[in-house]
Amino acid sequence: MADSKESAANKAALKLTNDIRNMTNYKNFYNQVQRLVASPVVKREDFKNTLIDALKNNGLETELRNTVFHLARSHSSALTSTEYPASTTEADLAYLRKAQIQWERRIQKSLNSMCNELNVPLARIRPSADRDELADKWNELSTYDIDLSQYRPLYAPKDFLDVLFAVRDPTYRKQPGEPGWEFGHIQIRVKTLMQLVKPFKANLFHSLIITHVSISFKFSLFKKQRSFYAELSQGVPLLGVNPSMIVLGNYSNLEVERTHLGEKVLASNHAPIAQEFLKRGSPRELRGRLWSLVLGTVIKDSDAEYYEELKGMVLQYDIMVDKLIIKDVQLTASNDDQYFVFEDVLYKTMLCFSRDSEVLAPVTTDRSAGGQVIHAVLQGKLATLENTLVFPPSGVIPFHGFTMYATPFCYLYDDPCSMYYAFRAFYLRYWFRLHTVSSHEQGIVALCLLFERLLQCHEPQLWAHFRNIHIQPVKVVFKWLMRGFSGHLPPEQLLYLWDLILGYDSLEIVPLLAVTILSFRKENLLQVNTLHNVEAVLADLSSLKVMPLLQLVLLKE
Repeated sequence: MADSKESAANKAALKLTNDIRNMTNYKNFYNQVQRLVASPVVKREDFKNTLIDALKNNGLETELRNTVFHLARSHSSALTSTEYPASTTEADLAYLRKAQIQWERRIQKSLNSMCNELNVPLARIRPSADRDELADKWNELSTYDIDLSQYRPLYAPKDFLDVLFAVRDPTYRKQPGEPGWEFGHIQIRVKTLMQLVKPFKANLFHSLIITHVSISFKFSLFKKQRSFYAELSQGVPLLGVNPSMIVLGNYSNLEVERTHLGEKVLASNHAPIAQEFLKRGSPRELRGRLWSLVLGTVIKDSDAEYYEELKGMVLQYDIMVDKLIIKDVQLTASNDDQYFVFEDVLYKTMLCFSRDSEVLAPVTTDRSAGGQVIHAVLQGKLATLENTLVFPPSGVIPFHGFTMYATPFCYLYDDPCSMYYAFRAFYLRYWFRLHTVSSHEQGIVALCLLFERLLQCHEPQLWAHFRNIHIQPVKVVFKWLMRGFSGHLPPEQLLYLWDLILGYDSLEIVPLLAVTILSFRKENLLQVNTLHNVEAVLADLSSLKVMPLLQLVLLKE
């Protein structure tokens, strides 16, 4: 048993070592270690101990630990084990992969049809006059004049929900008396409310050994008993509940205490500590830096250079997705009282994102479809390899509301480059799963299933009411789930929710909040019997406070 654990740890260490070698900042990090090894502070007679001390004193040990932390999170499906493994086999899930393939083909067909209808190419070299105008207006893209009256979103959340409703497990046979869940036939194991709050073993990885140039570092991380959502379910003081509450010690209130502690967390520069800190909510002025630390997006020179390259590609190439992005910003953020002032930075962020080929591999690799992408030949060019682009380079075709994944970051970062990388990391960690058909436990299918089961188990009267008036419960909350509540909650409350997503590294809090809101407005919902009136009851969430609601429902357990 011990040998198998050691073997697994060695494999994990080897995988992480190879991943570190492939990172863009690896060469710079390696050169810093080499210079340190050659310096007088590292003694040949006590090489190991003096080198480790030197790494600590120069901040390189912290950088290496954070690098391992971020890589381990990105490979968490391979390196973690929990009490709630998937209950399905690869063969069982072929129908989900097939559904994703069909969905992507449908989107691509709609995109090509729009291009033919409007007589525009998928991609072309941008004319010099257009390029110059775009460059001049880069910081004021809301003044960039382009006629989009004929363009329309390729699909909206309700279209995607129809696709999910149509997914059927061909092996499933409904039992007599079994509840008629829309997603109940899909054999993905999801947690109950009790499982969300009870203790369980979370062993992120037993031991990581990274060996390079005859130097070994050993990290033992996160091997302990813990409770999921413990901070919410045990009644500890949270920001977002009562920041003015009196606390023990030399602090005037909770917000002052959390701000002081948050500054110490940032000074430590340890990403895992920052992640733990977010579970109780972040002070407003520290949130951007804390998120960047947890996401691994603290900007380096190479990041700024790559961001400029993305801008250059926006100026060089005119692609169909540009119009869809600009149209989406106009239809969503520009019409939102909370976000319209950020219109210019949103254009820059989303246009650069569409050109980012570093998004393509993680997204398409994780899709059930195995990476269905379009290849476009530049208009007016020969069909050669150098004139062929992956379309779009990011592999992500926007839908109505796609921009809302980025809008909250406008409140956190003044620098467009910092905002871009934080948004990109958040999207790659969480958001792309919300518009993809997959069996992942954090995917939209699993979240819909979790919502249904929580509602039916903990609000049976409300569930029965929905069934009696022939309204599918998930239909009234799906737009919340697919957007992570962006555009539905006020920015301050939304950012507290996203603190929790980052802190617990889980999207399960999103359907839990959806059920909590329905429960909170239960009396009003029981008085209406049409979809229009149900949506009216749930239309305005501006008065809701995320942290108190979640704490209240979890404290019950």
